[in-house]
Amino acid sequence: MEAGFSEMRNELQSRDALWRRIQLECQQLHTELLKIRDDKDMQEIEIKHQSSCVQLTEQLENKNAELLLLAQSQEYQREELTKIRNHVYREEQSHCSEQERMKTEISDLTEELHQKEITIATIMEKASLLERQLKMELEIKDKLLAKQQLLDFRYNIIKSENTHLKDMV
Repeated sequence: MEAGFSEMRNELQSRDALWRRIQLECQQLHTELLKIRDDKDMQEIEIKHQSSCVQLTEQLENKNAELLLLAQSQEYQREELTKIRNHVYREEQSHCSEQERMKTEISDLTEELHQKEITIATIMEKASLLERQLKMELEIKDKLLAKQQLLDFRYNIIKSENTHLKDMV
């Protein structure tokens, strides 16, 4: 945009220089025409030159008006560009904030997951330990039960022997 603005400024300066040269030329022509004013042919030339000067002046004024409109348009475009840049900046800031929030949330969730994994591992260890203890207790109870059954069996045998012996006595 700055390049376009500089280009328009250069164009205006160039046209201004042209305008000055035209005015100078018009003054010189006018001076010449005044010198030979009495000559009728020269009057026609003066009229033509004045007409040319007027036409050139009008053209230059039209060009200046066009350049002024272009400069105003460029200023409007610059303002719009500034608005767009500000909007993009705000969006980028919002996006960065959202990313940071999501990173923090992910980090928190990862930490929570890690804590839950530790808790699960601890529970699994305890469960494994309890399972081993239960197996050992079951084995002890099975042995005790087997002993009890064996003792009951022996008791019944002895009881039956006693009964048999009583009967014999």
